Amino acid sequence: MGGRARQAILGVALAASVAVAAHTAAAATPLWIVFTASPDGTQPTQLYRVQTTGTGLEQITKGSGPATDAAFSPDGKRVVFARLGSGIFVTNLDGTGLKRLTTGTRDTYPVWSPNGKRIAFVRIFKTEWRLYVMTATGAGEKLLPKSPPSGRPSWTADSKSIFIPAGAGIAKVDARTGNVQKRYNVTLDPSISQAVTAAPNSKSFAFVGRRNPTGPPDCGESHCPAFALYLFDATRGKTRKLVNDTGPAGWSPDSKSVVYVAHGDLTLSVVASGKSTKIDTGTHVASGDAPPAWQPAN
Repeated sequence: MGGRARQAILGVALAASVAVAAHTAAAATPLWIVFTASPDGTQPTQLYRVQTTGTGLEQITKGSGPATDAAFSPDGKRVVFARLGSGIFVTNLDGTGLKRLTTGTRDTYPVWSPNGKRIAFVRIFKTEWRLYVMTATGAGEKLLPKSPPSGRPSWTADSKSIFIPAGAGIAKVDARTGNVQKRYNVTLDPSISQAVTAAPNSKSFAFVGRRNPTGPPDCGESHCPAFALYLFDATRGKTRKLVNDTGPAGWSPDSKSVVYVAHGDLTLSVVASGKSTKIDTGTHVASGDAPPAWQPAN
């Protein structure tokens, strides 16, 4: 082999090595988690951000009403959330640029579509929680008339359909009309399973449900109810318990891990193994009322 040929091969190999190293570094870049917490244990709750490495803890909302139900924009630069009693708001990840999108005092569970064009949310219509959509700027609020009463929405990757907890199961509905396209054979408890979250790959769902055995015998004449975080595999149609005594979960961008609050601790857990890692939130008590939001990888 000639010297020039050898140099060319070495050059290609070096370029490939650099590309692999760059890809690895990018994949290892810490992402943000946005979660609800009580500042120094006081009320009202606010939104905080922290990196998946546990660094950069910072409060990003302030106000007199509780902030909750955070969800990222597809580019990971903004966060939409509900402020109970005031409506739905959007803010930059650092807390700047706050803007009010709706005025419904009980509007909740806002979730951005993957194409960035729309936000789905839930609002009381007459006597039921119903599914609505609007533009990302808050215009064109629209009830999806054919959708059944709904809990937290999750978009499909193509932004054409929305998953919702509907009654005692999960439904996939048309994002334009709410027409039910598919139902999943999973049993939910309507009283506690309204914050169902779909993995970004639409193959798995996370939800909180009752578990056995029940809790301690100090709830009157019966044992206290006990709960666990469950995962439903939509491909296999099977449900399994991931961990006991947690709040609802948010998903990592690669659909391989979840983040939730257990006993006041923000926790990351690998779906396949169940291995978990706690993230320190300092004096701020993380709330398990809403699923934490995991920043998309861009």
